[in-house]
Amino acid sequence: MRLVVKVGTSVVAPGGRIDTLRMRALVDQLDLSRHEYLIVSSGAIAAGMSNLGLGQKPASVPLMQACAAVGQSVLMHTYERLFFGKKLVAQLLLSSDDFTSPVRYRNLQNTLQQLLKLGVVPVVNENDSVSVRELEGAFGDNDELSALLAAAVKADWLLLLTDVDGFYVPNGKRPRALRTIRKLTPQMEALCNGHGKLGRGGMRSKLRAAQTASAAGVHVAIVNGRHDHAIAGAIERKIGTYFPPRTRTS
Repeated sequence: MRLVVKVGTSVVAPGGRIDTLRMRALVDQLDLSRHEYLIVSSGAIAAGMSNLGLGQKPASVPLMQACAAVGQSVLMHTYERLFFGKKLVAQLLLSSDDFTSPVRYRNLQNTLQQLLKLGVVPVVNENDSVSVRELEGAFGDNDELSALLAAAVKADWLLLLTDVDGFYVPNGKRPRALRTIRKLTPQMEALCNGHGKLGRGGMRSKLRAAQTASAAGVHVAIVNGRHDHAIAGAIERKIGTYFPPRTRTS
């Protein structure tokens, strides 16, 4: 199988500092001998904030860009260490133009296919250090980016790893997590509130990303990335919220 795993800021860098132990636990869950993986990783800005000694998320775009530039190298160094002796990793920094320009989109697909053929794990992020559009939320904290990427490589699965157990709906005093969503409705989107403290996405962008990917024939799950068996549990549909593909099946 080919899987795109999107790891949110709340998983990579809770509190503004990279959680190496959590990231190692996630990498250890990957069955690298059987499946192909592409990782869409948030957390660069949070990692940059930590290294620059900033206690709060920057309000200005130039400072956010500086944080992204510093944090991206820290993030990639972390992934290189975690995959050492297992797989080579490659860094790709993308902007929305890479998906809207036919020539750039084709080049992106060719590059990704060659990397996967070589057994390399692509680690993808928004090009935050130079692209203001991405910093202002064009991809919703990499959620939409991961959906577009999953469609581009004809992935079997898109796993959106976050810090909650799925999508919740009101159910008396205790909200209930939906196990399966076949169609996104305005009422569901209306239940989503805000963004994370350090990330830019929130549940609404995850729902929209799931809708985009499932429409392209990809199986999608929103799952808690802190779960000890998040990857396998999501694929086996034991945990998280599942979105079945609506066109192509694998």
